[in-house]
Amino acid sequence: MSKNQVAVNGKNDPREIFGWVVYDWANSAFSTTVVAALFGEYLTRLAQGSVGENGIIFAFGPLLVTAKSLAPLTIGLSVFLQVFALPTLGALGDYSTLKKRLMILFCYLGVGATCLLFFLTPGRHLFGAGLLIFANVCFGAAIVFYNSFLPDITTEDQRDRVSSRGFAWGYLGGALLLALNLAFVFTASRFGISAGMAVRISLLSAGVWWGGFALITFSRLKVRPAVRELPANHSYFTIAFAELFSTFRELRRLRETFKYLIGYLFYNDGIQTVIAVAGVFLGQELFGARGLETPPSFLLGILLLVQFIAFFGALGFERLARLVGTKRAIIVSLMGWVGIVTYAYGFLRTVTEAWILAVFIALVLGGSQALSRSLFSQMIPRGREASFFGLYEISERGTSWLGPIVFAQVVAYTDSYRQAILSLIVFFVVGTIILLLTDTKRAIHDAGNLLPAEAARQT
Repeated sequence: MSKNQVAVNGKNDPREIFGWVVYDWANSAFSTTVVAALFGEYLTRLAQGSVGENGIIFAFGPLLVTAKSLAPLTIGLSVFLQVFALPTLGALGDYSTLKKRLMILFCYLGVGATCLLFFLTPGRHLFGAGLLIFANVCFGAAIVFYNSFLPDITTEDQRDRVSSRGFAWGYLGGALLLALNLAFVFTASRFGISAGMAVRISLLSAGVWWGGFALITFSRLKVRPAVRELPANHSYFTIAFAELFSTFRELRRLRETFKYLIGYLFYNDGIQTVIAVAGVFLGQELFGARGLETPPSFLLGILLLVQFIAFFGALGFERLARLVGTKRAIIVSLMGWVGIVTYAYGFLRTVTEAWILAVFIALVLGGSQALSRSLFSQMIPRGREASFFGLYEISERGTSWLGPIVFAQVVAYTDSYRQAILSLIVFFVVGTIILLLTDTKRAIHDAGNLLPAEAARQT
């Protein structure tokens, strides 16, 4: 570690930073193996085995839940619940020394629910849906407290480096376990293990991986005293809601931070939508349009490639940020996203081109996510980290329905997946324009923090 990276006021401790980074490696197992790859298809098969190909599971007023809709509805509901839960939980973390304990609590509640997916057998599809909803809400809650530790453990000049390392190792850890699990699922029959049992063991492995590596994190993250004391007329329950309204009032004062959050809302929605619809877009355009079945190995291979290459993308964009600044590096990544959707619309024709496109998606994915987190962390007033990251997380999760709705409506009206993928360019363009109009230096100073260059001169 260089001289300007030594510990300052309890920050930049290599052991603590390593522990923090390991949590990204740990929890990515859940988002890749469970959410992205195995759970949805397995749950759908179980539901179909009970009620038929698209039989009705239950109807509640106008809400109709069928075998085909159960999995996406489960994910959607888990995200919807986080919109309400995360900001209030974040506020609770700022008013107590409980931030680490709350992170541990929600981490292991999520781990426990994930491990219980091993018991997801025929006839238990509603049990599985409930477990996934609970696990995903806990996953998001732990992430709020995890992100809020970033300003605690690093000075401003080290944020990009540490945030990028976290994302990079997260992508690599998630990809490694997913590769092992997919290899196990595809070869399980050779060892006399059924496909269903192989999936259940893989789901269990994600929980064990998440909880096991998180032990390293919690052994190294330090408990810090509360910056803000609990008012005498409040309990932890009431202060959480009071602080939520206070955070919105604070955002009115921090106008540049608020502008950044709105810009992030737009461009991140575009990013999340591209990731969500990439499978159906590639499957329909490269195979379905030609009357062919989409090979599952192709889509899973694309997912694995993106995870592995994103490791290098996150680290590469951190180096770019050092050269041109974090804001400019994010804008470069957004221009990359514009190029990706433009190419997918007008030029993508072959499977080989799809693999190449996936590489470019991975490169800009890591950079845009890691640098956005580190830049936002510099715009937060001291003592409000968890509250602000609670809002940051819902702008990441709670708005991800906008892009899919636009995509779905364009497909419905034009009968063209290419027109639909092109429509997402609006999110990147609007987000980029707002980011260009945001004075990030002023946002950092208004929050009472130092610019990275200023912090480096003080170390």
